[in-house]
Amino acid sequence: MSNPLRLTIICSSVREGRFGPTVAKWFTQQAEQRRDLQVGFVDLLDFQLPHQLTGSPQPPATEMLSILPPQLDEAEAFVVVTPEYNHSFPSSLKSLLDWQRTPWQAKPVGFVSYGGLAGGLRAVEQLRPIFSELHAVTVRDVVSFHMAWDLFDENGDLKDPEGSSAAAKILLDQLAWWGLALREAREKRPYGG
Repeated sequence: MSNPLRLTIICSSVREGRFGPTVAKWFTQQAEQRRDLQVGFVDLLDFQLPHQLTGSPQPPATEMLSILPPQLDEAEAFVVVTPEYNHSFPSSLKSLLDWQRTPWQAKPVGFVSYGGLAGGLRAVEQLRPIFSELHAVTVRDVVSFHMAWDLFDENGDLKDPEGSSAAAKILLDQLAWWGLALREAREKRPYGG
């Protein structure tokens, strides 16, 4: 494809001993196999966003906040890789969404979740209305890993990849469709959210 869709994958967990990088790496590899996507990656562990929201953040918060927006602004679609903590998503992700309100506007967002028995799905359901408030379009299908740490081997590879790879393809197909449709819409008529 001559003009691939710019997809940014966000690893949202910053917890010590986190499993997120394993899941995010696997999904990134799935996305990189597609010729219609240009894949970028953001690990929130690399961005210590300030917890106190203010109109005039102090250094080094201002520096941290200035590094992240170009990566998000240039993206045309997003996938959020999220665990489920206490039936919700990590505070690092909420902080990102509170500080960066505009990059998501008129763009699709998909989810890859992981956790225990619920597979992170309760976190996804809480994220949907937040992204709606930010004028994003969330795609229907998700990739969910129930009891995730039992599904991957010591190298970070899925022990039985067939079902998850099929789910990843569906998610990426939906993101590509919405991403291209919204790209055309933004080009014809800039979004005024």
